[in-house]
Amino acid sequence: MQPVLSGADRLERSASAYLDGKRIGVLTNPTGITRNFRSTVDVCAGQSAGKLTALFACEHGIRGERQAGLLFEDETDPALGIPVYSLYGKHRAPTPEMLETVDAIVFDFQDLGVRFYTYLTTLIYTMQACAKAGKELIVLDRPNPLGGRNVEGGILRDGYQSMVGGWPIPFRTGLTIGEFAKLVNDQSELKCSLQVVPLDGWRREMEYPETGLPWIMPSPNMPTMDTVRVYAGTCLFEGTNLSEGRGTTRPFEMIGAPWLDGRRVADSMNKRGLPGVTFHPVYFTPMFSKQKGELCSGVQLYVNDPAEYRAVRTGLYLLRQIQEQHEEHFAWLPPFKEGSKGFIDLLTGSDKVRLTLHEAGAAERIADEWDREAAEWAKTREAYLLYE
Repeated sequence: MQPVLSGADRLERSASAYLDGKRIGVLTNPTGITRNFRSTVDVCAGQSAGKLTALFACEHGIRGERQAGLLFEDETDPALGIPVYSLYGKHRAPTPEMLETVDAIVFDFQDLGVRFYTYLTTLIYTMQACAKAGKELIVLDRPNPLGGRNVEGGILRDGYQSMVGGWPIPFRTGLTIGEFAKLVNDQSELKCSLQVVPLDGWRREMEYPETGLPWIMPSPNMPTMDTVRVYAGTCLFEGTNLSEGRGTTRPFEMIGAPWLDGRRVADSMNKRGLPGVTFHPVYFTPMFSKQKGELCSGVQLYVNDPAEYRAVRTGLYLLRQIQEQHEEHFAWLPPFKEGSKGFIDLLTGSDKVRLTLHEAGAAERIADEWDREAAEWAKTREAYLLYE
C-alpha cells in the first residue's frame, strides 16, 4: 500500500514552496508531527526558507500537557526562546498584537471530523483573525480518522455557537481539517488568505490505521481509535450527570454512574439490535472528573463493525434508554453560568434533545431528523472535497 503523506510531511519536503521569506507562527499540539515523528515546530524552526517567530497553543496546550477545560496564559518556549501565545485563556483567537511578528500561521492538528472538538473552533477563530489582520493561514491537512464517507447528526442552529460548536455543520462531518477550512473560508463574509497543504495517498474509505501514520493522542481523553469511533455519540453524556468515562483508561467507551443498573441498560440496548455495536455491563471508578472516586455501574460499547456502526444514533438511543430507566436519578447538567445555555444544548446544537427526549418516540424522531439534515448538508460539502 502506498504510504499516506500528511501536510506536515509535504511541508518538510518542500518548505521553501510554502514558507519562503515569511515570518512564521505555528499553531499546533503533539499531533503535529511527520510520519518520522519530527514535530512541525522543529520542521519550521529548522528550515532556512522563513523564520519561526511565534508559537500558538489552544486547549490542552502545545505539548498536550493540560486536561480538558484548563485555561492557561502566555509563556516562552524553553528551547526556542520565542513566545507561546495562549488561545485558551483570556483570548480564544490571535490578537493583532500576537500577529505583529508573523506573516503566516501554520496550523497543524489531528482532529476527529466531529463538530464538538474544540480544535475546529480554534481554526475558525484563527481564520477570522488572519482575515482581519491580512495574514496568511497555511493548514497542513491530516486524514479524517473515521474516513471521509459517512456524515451523521443534526446541524448546529444559530445562537448555539460555542467552543464545542462554531459552524453550522453536523456532528460528524466526513471532512478532513483542510476541507473544513476551505468550506469555512468560502462561507465567510471576510475571507483569509488560505493555503491547504494536501494529503498524498489518502482515500475517503480509509480509517486512520490504514494510513500507516503514527497515532498520537489528539487530546488526553482520546487514546485510541476505539475511543474515536464512539465519541460522536457518547460525547453527549458530557451534558448529563453521568460519567462519560473520563478519569478511566476507556473514556467515552464506558458510560455509568453509582446509581445505574449497567446490566439492565446493556440488555435493553442489545435487544435493539443496533448495527455494528455490542453493549456489555461494566464497573469503573473515575480517578477525576464526574463521579471521581465513586464506583460506577455502567455499560461499555464495543464497535465490532465500524462500517455499519452509527455513533450519533447509538449515543442518542443510549441516552434515552438511561433517562427512561433511571428517571429518578438522571439529570441534565445546568448551564456553566447564569444566562448561558446548558451544555447538552451546545453539544447538540439546539434545545430539542433537552426539551423533548423524554417524550414517547422522540429519540427515533430526532435521529431521523438529524439523518435528513446530514444527508442534505452532504450535498453542500461536495464542493469542498479534495480527495476521492
